[in-house]
Amino acid sequence: MIVSAGGEIVGEGTYIYDEVVHAEAIALEQAGDRANGGTAYVSLEPHSHQGKTPPCTEALINAGIIRVVCPIEDPNPLVSGKGFERLRDAGIEVVTGILADEAARLNEKFICWHKNGRPFVHLKLAMSLDGRISIDNSVSTAISGDAGRRRVQDLRHEHDAILIGGNTALVDNPSLTDRGGKPRRRPLVRVVLDNQLRIPFDSELVTTARETPTMVFTNSRDHEAVESLINAGVDVVKTQMGGRDLAGVLGELKRRNIQSVLVEGGSEIAGSFIDSRLVNKVTLIAAPIIIGGREAPNAIGGAGADSIAQALRLNDVTVQHFGDEIEITGYPA
Repeated sequence: MIVSAGGEIVGEGTYIYDEVVHAEAIALEQAGDRANGGTAYVSLEPHSHQGKTPPCTEALINAGIIRVVCPIEDPNPLVSGKGFERLRDAGIEVVTGILADEAARLNEKFICWHKNGRPFVHLKLAMSLDGRISIDNSVSTAISGDAGRRRVQDLRHEHDAILIGGNTALVDNPSLTDRGGKPRRRPLVRVVLDNQLRIPFDSELVTTARETPTMVFTNSRDHEAVESLINAGVDVVKTQMGGRDLAGVLGELKRRNIQSVLVEGGSEIAGSFIDSRLVNKVTLIAAPIIIGGREAPNAIGGAGADSIAQALRLNDVTVQHFGDEIEITGYPA
């Protein structure tokens, strides 16, 4: 956002990832000559190097901006600190730290990508009030109502990939598509962790693999099954541990420029990510039902915590209502 010397908002811009023009350039173009002597408010440090776009620092300097308010540095090593340094060298006042936490949340996927060297992992689970995700492990159970399902589409729209396990692919036969109706910058990539190759060849995921990118991580030695999946258009990734190597899976997704993953798998996939401490954000959507029963699977499986002190604690917890359903979201401490 560009504010003139007289305190009037004269330009606003938003950067859409992968597009050529950055937010600063869009806002400065709107502002025109009114930017001279003004202040620029940005959520992430302006870059000072020639990348896909010209340096935003030079655009701000040439427009006559005298003050830049920006809460956080860009974690990209090509940028980090260098943009602020260039602005200060040009005599521009740079103010940092204001609303830093809020800015970090706005840029959480991008920050994780650079700081952790892997995609941002958002674990989402739909469950009953007593923490169950189904009647039993072999039956597909629709937990969420209409409002909850619409909310899930919003969450899918925010991510580059969606991930499940082989059991969910077998039992639920999901399509795993973004049906929210909003335009996407790239197709939603479907990822299945399936060492036993339980995914049926006539499933929605396999039969639509040529239209929607679909990856299967496995260590199966069933060469015939692997070949059948490849012939159907599935991108089969074979490694020694297959889907059990979660860090390896995330590393491969990063190599494919996938910046964020929504994990929608069942109990064991959720538990594995929690046990591995590879989750950056957790969202639980609770429907107003109680399932009960000894055989009904819990939302989180895996090894679990040995003590309450070792339990995964969430910070910055928010609670929202979507119809009668309750969404609880937080960030692992």
